[in-house]
Amino acid sequence: MTKIKLCGMTEFCDIEAANGLMPEYIGFVFAKKSRRYVAPAKAGELKRRLNPGIRAVGVFVNESPETVAGLLDGGIIDLAQLHGNEDTAYIQQMRQLTDRPLIQAFPVHTAADLAAAEESPADYILLDSGKGGAGTTFDWRLIKGMKRPFFLAGGLCARNAAEAVRRLKPYGVDVSSGIETDGRKDAAKMSMFVHTVRDAERGMRK
Repeated sequence: MTKIKLCGMTEFCDIEAANGLMPEYIGFVFAKKSRRYVAPAKAGELKRRLNPGIRAVGVFVNESPETVAGLLDGGIIDLAQLHGNEDTAYIQQMRQLTDRPLIQAFPVHTAADLAAAEESPADYILLDSGKGGAGTTFDWRLIKGMKRPFFLAGGLCARNAAEAVRRLKPYGVDVSSGIETDGRKDAAKMSMFVHTVRDAERGMRK
């Protein structure tokens, strides 16, 4: 089953909507330059409202390993998504600090980017357009032949989610701007996205 991650949660109403839809993951953005930034204390409050069956992912950009590990081991998040220039040495350092799962994001522009993703020591990889949360897609044709399971991100919304699931068969789909209206999470769009992905899966199993 394709996993769903609804990213960029900032308000209690976002959590309530997610609880009603039960995606596998939601995301908190801890990159301070992002308009979706949420402070750790607020993320902790949101996490306490989150259904225990949904895992919280923290999105980081070049944050110190100690800070990331602290949020993981403190129970504010369950997984960390590395969306900056974090390299193998960084991930190895993280392994010394925590045993929680790590997702490494890769901007996809050429086939070489996919080769780097295949070699990542992270638990999971995420393929993106390189502009997290910007709502832009990349050339999906580049993914042909990808052997490793991956999260797909970048420009996903209810209009293209079914095609992504059927055509690319990703491990998971990650959406943020595609479930927003005027920069805020839209419960109706969240619902439409989740149901579109689930319907596409049911259609593939018939």
